[in-house]
Amino acid sequence: MPLNRMVRLRPLLADTSGEAHFVTGFEFDGQGRVTIQIEVEASLPLICQRSLEPYLEPVQRRSLLGVIENMAEEALMPENYEPMLVENGKLAMLDLVEDELLLGLPQVPKNPEIDAVQWNAGDIDSGHSGDSDNPVHQPFAGLAAQLKKHIRDAET
Repeated sequence: MPLNRMVRLRPLLADTSGEAHFVTGFEFDGQGRVTIQIEVEASLPLICQRSLEPYLEPVQRRSLLGVIENMAEEALMPENYEPMLVENGKLAMLDLVEDELLLGLPQVPKNPEIDAVQWNAGDIDSGHSGDSDNPVHQPFAGLAAQLKKHIRDAET
């Protein structure tokens, strides 16, 4: 199933090319309830929050879903089933696969090949590196003296 068809997933991806592969199995359980076993696999292009570079996040999910037609049936579902609400007895496979991929996304995408980003605070804007030869730039250091002068001037 093409990733570019998944409307809710698209904004979270660095690139919408690619596809998800899935396998589903449908059966009735002991109580006559329709169940769906789904396995979804994809390599999702995400932006690493350490390096801000794109990388491929492997997502593999397997779920057992119990089909329900209204929310009242959810309370009757066994605990090992995830409820799947259907409308008018119809199920959209695209939505089912997209749900699984959304559930498989990491909260904070991090490329596992990058241990940590090394940076020096002095490289950002001050040009000072913080070692003993170059003192750390302290932009607010003179404020205390200016505040004391302002208070003295106001008192006179």
